[in-house]
Amino acid sequence: MFCTTQFGREIRCNYCKKPGHLLKECRKLLFKNQGNQLAHVASATSSFDGSIAISSDEYAKFICYQESLKHSSTPISVVANSGISNTCLVSSSSKWVIDSGATDHMTGNPSLFSSFHSHLPASSVTLADGSTSPVLGSGTVVPTSTLPLSSVLSLPNFAFNLLSISKITRTLNCSVTFFPGYCVFQDLLTKHTIGQGHESGGLYILDTSITKGISCLGVGNLLEAHYRLGHPSLSLMKQLYPQFNKVSSIQCESCEFAKHHRTSLSPRLNKRANGPFDLVHTDVWGACPVVSKPGFKYFVTFVDDYSRMTWVYFMKRRSELFTHFSAFCAEIKTQFNVPVRVLRGDNAQEYLSAPFKSFMLQYGIIHQTSCVDTPPQNGVAERKNRHLLETARALLFQMNVPKQFCADAVSTSCFLINRMPSSVLDGKTPYQCLFPNKELFPIPPKIFGCTCFVRDVNPHRTKLDPKSLKCILLGYSRVQKGYRCFCPSTGRYLISIDVSFHENTPFSSSKTDIHEDNDEILIYTVTIPETTPSVTMSNVTDPDPRPPVHLVYTRRHKAQDHSPPVTPVITYPDTGPTSISCPEPVPASSDLVSTSDLDLPIALRKGTRSCTHPISSFVSYSQLSPASCSFVASIDSISVPKSVKEALSHPEWRHAMVEEMNALDLNGTWDLVYLPSGKKSIGCKWVFAVKVNPDGSVARLKARLVAKGYAQTYGVDYSNTFSPVAKLTSVRLLISLAATHDWHLHQLDIKNAFLHGDLQEEVYMEQPPGFVAQGEYGKVCRLRKSLYGLKQSPRAWFGKFSQSIERFGMIKGQSDHSVFYRKTKAGITLLVVYVDDIVITGSDTAGILALKNFLHSQFQTKDLGSLKYFLGIEVTRSKKGIFLSQRKYVLDLLTETGKLGAKPNTTPMVPNVQLTSEGIPFEDPERYRRLVGKLNYLAVTRPDIA
Repeated sequence: MFCTTQFGREIRCNYCKKPGHLLKECRKLLFKNQGNQLAHVASATSSFDGSIAISSDEYAKFICYQESLKHSSTPISVVANSGISNTCLVSSSSKWVIDSGATDHMTGNPSLFSSFHSHLPASSVTLADGSTSPVLGSGTVVPTSTLPLSSVLSLPNFAFNLLSISKITRTLNCSVTFFPGYCVFQDLLTKHTIGQGHESGGLYILDTSITKGISCLGVGNLLEAHYRLGHPSLSLMKQLYPQFNKVSSIQCESCEFAKHHRTSLSPRLNKRANGPFDLVHTDVWGACPVVSKPGFKYFVTFVDDYSRMTWVYFMKRRSELFTHFSAFCAEIKTQFNVPVRVLRGDNAQEYLSAPFKSFMLQYGIIHQTSCVDTPPQNGVAERKNRHLLETARALLFQMNVPKQFCADAVSTSCFLINRMPSSVLDGKTPYQCLFPNKELFPIPPKIFGCTCFVRDVNPHRTKLDPKSLKCILLGYSRVQKGYRCFCPSTGRYLISIDVSFHENTPFSSSKTDIHEDNDEILIYTVTIPETTPSVTMSNVTDPDPRPPVHLVYTRRHKAQDHSPPVTPVITYPDTGPTSISCPEPVPASSDLVSTSDLDLPIALRKGTRSCTHPISSFVSYSQLSPASCSFVASIDSISVPKSVKEALSHPEWRHAMVEEMNALDLNGTWDLVYLPSGKKSIGCKWVFAVKVNPDGSVARLKARLVAKGYAQTYGVDYSNTFSPVAKLTSVRLLISLAATHDWHLHQLDIKNAFLHGDLQEEVYMEQPPGFVAQGEYGKVCRLRKSLYGLKQSPRAWFGKFSQSIERFGMIKGQSDHSVFYRKTKAGITLLVVYVDDIVITGSDTAGILALKNFLHSQFQTKDLGSLKYFLGIEVTRSKKGIFLSQRKYVLDLLTETGKLGAKPNTTPMVPNVQLTSEGIPFEDPERYRRLVGKLNYLAVTRPDIA
């Protein structure tokens, strides 16, 4: 038994029993173990392979540990060991010694086994002094719920509970890492901590009472807190959460992408100011390569040297700096009753402007500037900007948030950084320095960019409508106790406290869900026109100092490349079946006008008289194939909005308008300028259409911006205007040839065809209805490209198309310049173009494929497949031939004139009618002319009407 002089006993060796030395100094034991530095404590002599080896010094520590158990409350018993001459202490404690040299788990306490089986025949193990001890059997011991030990050997009178490192790493597929004072067991698959040990008397002892705590405070929760608080450093996390003091690093990929920087060359010596706002650091950052959601490209930071509290102001132009600085000074004076004494910044021109200098002199503010090309002299502001951007990038990367929300990420970063401990402040937060009595987080922080649901307070919401709006969390409100969210379906920022979060679900599942690129992109803020009753989408929306407008967008600067038009940056959820509409077919798309201008003001029949067999009952789907029936039904269900107000109130049509504005801006269609003296501008309007798939389903909604070319002046803003369009007889002839020779009919659509033509004249146009460029109020559009509705646009587009198609080898037809053909040994290829709609047929299959590829390389085309719907004509193909009809056009015409309930007749007019020159003239002859024009277009498939 090992004794110390503290207990009044002499020192005696536990091996040789002689006084005057300890076991580790025993020469007899040293000679016994010569030639082998490690002594076998327990080695297998039967079916157990391997040995458990420790040094004599380690064995002495085992004895010391057993001695310490005598003075504990754990009951122990003294048992004679037949293999050695000294007395061993057998403990009933459940503590396990972690042994890196053992090859098997061993215990002398049979009460620890949850399952046990005896060994027959009996086997034995060799103890430290070379004696053997029998193995009674083996079984399973569960010291903790996450560390079950299997094949544990049971030894009679064995004084230790040994946990074999080599065996537990094999059976549980885990790793064991030793640190000074403790060790950690970690699952190799999940990376979760499954156990922990502590150092005691030179030995590592397994902790059996904190496993649940380890599970709760594992890596998963550390990362979650790391995400919520804006990716702070590990040192800050340890200050906020002391339970993570033993964590050596945080493996966060977003931080690696966002914060990687060069190693500091020298430590920084900093002397803090004596009081708040005695010294304020400032710096301007920008321009940002991506315009943020509200249209900001710059931001300026003001950092109080005393508290390190940071203020961030966003700007669209650097010239706005003075406005924000004066507002900052006023806020500090009002809220803290102290002035800003010294402002330290760089030599940017904005800080040296005349108004800025005058303001500084007026209020006695000392303006300190850094030396030229010496950023370290303004290091506080420079590092703060870096800190803000690193945190903002981490927030964006973590949840795949589009770059258009970069300003929200910077704002949230500032909010969180002000509430993180600072080493400069001896562990205090900047917010606590200035507001010691205020709550650090008025509302619990959540993961930036996650999916959230905001309570919908729309007073017009019915009991069957959703009660919440799906949004993306973009930060916290500074002036209200609520979360700042953005709702793509409404295009508005919402502030509300009634929010539920799905923190593990990014709103953007991938980086392509919401369009973003490295260039500046169009950003739209949609609001309902003033004539619509105001609908509040949340408790509070962010105030906007500008007067309300229908739709606001930020223009993209001229792109350096010619990439395809971008898709809208605002996405809208699926709202289910909606009532959308199709334009009236007209002879030329250059004459497109809104449907409100095409309404026939013909009074409907009054009274209650009805027809026994109306035409609506006569027209039937029974003779149509299922595919044609589906196609016609989809067309019948379509109707276009009558006004811009109606279109903006519909998410799908609003989406189409945003897409059109994106395409116009990317193409560089206009520049915003002030109208020169002596010039006049023309108006513009929106025209809506529906594009259908070959199977008849709705492909997409099309909103087209059309210039009011009728206001142009000949010789001033246009000259030649003639442009050929395909004759309908040519279209019928082409379809007839395809039916006769069984050729396949292909249909292509060129997106924004007129935008390809360049304007030679100087044309000015008003900004689009419902859209006003931010910061560009009062300006007009100086057109650089042709636009639908301009008198010269069809000519410019057709000239561009003809030049391109003739380079491919197509020959222009003599009788119809809109028909092109090409003959080869393989056959013939025919093409007819009607503005931006193209039909291709012929016997040369390879030539047709090459032509389609060529067109796609020259223009942005869409392959619509087989010809189904062309210029309001429905095309149905069967084994008997090709059937043409204008059923949709007829029904719309009858509905518009109130004749849908009229009785069908086999003749279009009363026979033998006698027309005379004596009669009452029409009150409005234009109505009659428009109706005749519509009937003339119907004669395309019904020649008898003519």
